[in-house]
Amino acid sequence: MKRLRFLLVAVLPLAFVNYASGQDLKLNELEYFERQGVNVLVYNNLFTGGFNDEKNAGIEMIHHGVRTGQGGAVRLSSTPEQWDLVPAISGRKVNRTSNSIEATLRYDEYNFDSRVVVTAKGQGVEISVYLDKPVPKALEGSAGFNLEFLPSQYWSKAYVMDGRYNRFPRYVVGNTVTRPDAEKAKQYKGYKTADHRGTGKFIDPLPLEKGRSFLIAPDEPSRLVKITSQDADLMLFDGRVLAQNGWFVVRSLLPAGKTGKVLTWTVEPNAIKGWVREPNIGFSQVGYVPSQQKISVIELDKKDKALATASLFKVGNDGVASEVFNGKIRPWGNYFKYNYVKFDFSSVKTPGIYYIKYGDLKTNNFLIESNAYDKITDATSDIWIPIHMNHMFVNEGYRVWHGEPFKEGYLQAPPNTDHFDLHSQGPTTDTRYKPLELIPGLNVGGFFDAGDFDIETGSNISVVQDFVHTWEYFKPLRDQTFVSQKQRYVDLHRPDGTPDVLQFIEHGTLNLVAQAEILGHMSQTLSNSVLDNYHHLGDAASLTDGLPYNPKLGPYEVAKDGRSSGVKDDLWAFTSRSPHRDLSAATMFAAASRALKGYNDDLSARALQQSKRLLKEATELLASRPQDTTSRGGGRSGDIATNLQLYIATGENQYIDKFQQLLWPALDRNVNFVLLTALNAIPHMDASYKEKLRPYVVKYNDYIKGLEKDNPYGVPIGLGNWAGNGGVTSFGTTVCFANQYFPDVVDASHAYKVTNWLFGCHPYHNYSFVATVGATRPKAVFYGNNRADFSAIPGNVAPGVLFRKPDHFENYDDWPFFWGQNEGTIAGNTGYLIFGSAFKNLVK
Repeated sequence: MKRLRFLLVAVLPLAFVNYASGQDLKLNELEYFERQGVNVLVYNNLFTGGFNDEKNAGIEMIHHGVRTGQGGAVRLSSTPEQWDLVPAISGRKVNRTSNSIEATLRYDEYNFDSRVVVTAKGQGVEISVYLDKPVPKALEGSAGFNLEFLPSQYWSKAYVMDGRYNRFPRYVVGNTVTRPDAEKAKQYKGYKTADHRGTGKFIDPLPLEKGRSFLIAPDEPSRLVKITSQDADLMLFDGRVLAQNGWFVVRSLLPAGKTGKVLTWTVEPNAIKGWVREPNIGFSQVGYVPSQQKISVIELDKKDKALATASLFKVGNDGVASEVFNGKIRPWGNYFKYNYVKFDFSSVKTPGIYYIKYGDLKTNNFLIESNAYDKITDATSDIWIPIHMNHMFVNEGYRVWHGEPFKEGYLQAPPNTDHFDLHSQGPTTDTRYKPLELIPGLNVGGFFDAGDFDIETGSNISVVQDFVHTWEYFKPLRDQTFVSQKQRYVDLHRPDGTPDVLQFIEHGTLNLVAQAEILGHMSQTLSNSVLDNYHHLGDAASLTDGLPYNPKLGPYEVAKDGRSSGVKDDLWAFTSRSPHRDLSAATMFAAASRALKGYNDDLSARALQQSKRLLKEATELLASRPQDTTSRGGGRSGDIATNLQLYIATGENQYIDKFQQLLWPALDRNVNFVLLTALNAIPHMDASYKEKLRPYVVKYNDYIKGLEKDNPYGVPIGLGNWAGNGGVTSFGTTVCFANQYFPDVVDASHAYKVTNWLFGCHPYHNYSFVATVGATRPKAVFYGNNRADFSAIPGNVAPGVLFRKPDHFENYDDWPFFWGQNEGTIAGNTGYLIFGSAFKNLVK
């Protein structure tokens, strides 16, 4: 403690020198407060009504290029969890005269309104809370103003509360109290949240500190923030007590019985004098083949002056690096927050170990070699995908990734049930099963969706389709995984004589055919019934007790025969019928039936039978409804692909005639969405079909060229609440096939832009988005079922850089709990597998 006091005495004067220098915060044209090194966003990004608290909304602070604070709002809990109630922002006003932004927050559940006014005051902001009516009685002692800070940016840093010194803990510590389930449950949307094997009580963390003046990270000027309040205590909480994705929370309770201005904070983020963000030198961590175009995209602070040249250094066999190329920097221009320039070193073709030097900055090394891309899909197919095989025991060497999950099977979801993962059961079950009745036979095959353990049927359909395309177009014979459906056992790095992709097709098809046969159509999802086991971390087999629920037994009681229990932990099947989903399944079943023929003939025949049946029934159901002509594929894109796959599987002309009848109008409406399906048909059609398709490929090539003007990377960058790598890989797959069939129209160089993006040439940082792929610096931290370990499952593909309105891209590599930028999904990873396979074929 003496050393800590001495350190702070030494650094505090320096911190406040930085504090006192620099310009004031200004309200800019994008409607947030800004000065060099500090951005304060005020409800530019709103809380969602879906997943509620996604830790990317409210009052946010981007501090020296990193979003370190968020969630500033009136909240009903000291450490809000994901499904806690969030306020609706019913109004937002920007007042340039007073240099302020005002937002109206509302909780409909309590008829509770508040106004938050944020005003620039010198180098900080004043945050004031106004009430027209007092805090409702039910919320007295619960409603307060919260601002949350990212733990990974602050742990082990010092803080000072009213002159008392301490440190943010690296791992969660602190004291807690418990209170009954009912008191906490009212903060949720009605979901059952208590531990289904626990005490029926909730944990509340107690504050780590309390006072009126709070200095955060004085020992790290780039993260230094001062918060003061004259009218309420500031309390510091560690949200990780309740959930691993919790943040450090600074909070003040709103006073009872008062109206008008009831709370005021002053928040002063430090800005380092003269700070300019370090250039982000984008390049492929995997490397390059000698013949390809090699362009580094360098992301610069707008106050940074671009250098005239950059250099390429080659590392010799003696370990000595020497400059082998010096080239001009070519400006591209501004794209959202930053300025972009390019460094072209395509002329360097000699194999070897290289790095880029831009000014005083050196990148890590990369290879130029003819085999640079040979292994880009191996970790995904050998490790990530088999780990996500549901209803199997998965082993790797000395490690068990998970035991056999969900031995008890699935219960029929009750009608009119909303689900915390945005699913719902309609007014009927659409099956012959009664609510909460055990549906036998669904606990076979299928793949975990992502960091959770449910089977998202739509995703699994696209996954099997990706596997079939990979198999039929590229015939990968790679065999590194032992799979036994009889033993329900998977062992990694153990060949069994069968190509892995063929076994993956079988595994996915087993579950989906079971759904079609047992339910009569495709489910929406097979998912968790209680929130407590939905956000479960760890081994999927420990999520439930493996015994079907028996309502005749008491809570936690096990039947004398050991075959059922009174634990309500069984997963549910959400079975509301969607003819569009049935059409997608019909497409996939037709394709899978071909791939499985000669390997699992029984499953192949069952898949083909279900394909024909679902196509017929779904078509009849859709014919009775108004046609949707506003959707991306004109409402009939599922028909197009299904008829193509059935034609390939059966050779029956009725299917190819229908395919062509639907295809050309759909291409006229939206060439981007349907072109890949059209390209997939070329090997099965005559020459006239290909020529008729040519003008649409030309139109798609115009779209590709437009991307070069849209952004410096030349790929479609997603700006939604889920980062856009899925769209990038899909674009890359389309480019690869278009180049294969129309090389005179679509150039192969556009496919290399996709690998550049995936492997490090993108905004925010230059890490590879594929875990363990990119020899020197792949991303190390992902969102998966192991996210609490701050680690990665090899081969996982991140969603990418997430756009935060109005101009900020981010991808954290020290905080895994943002699913929109770090969560690998089964559909995203198999989308990468088909792209990687097509790309390797293109390179060859």
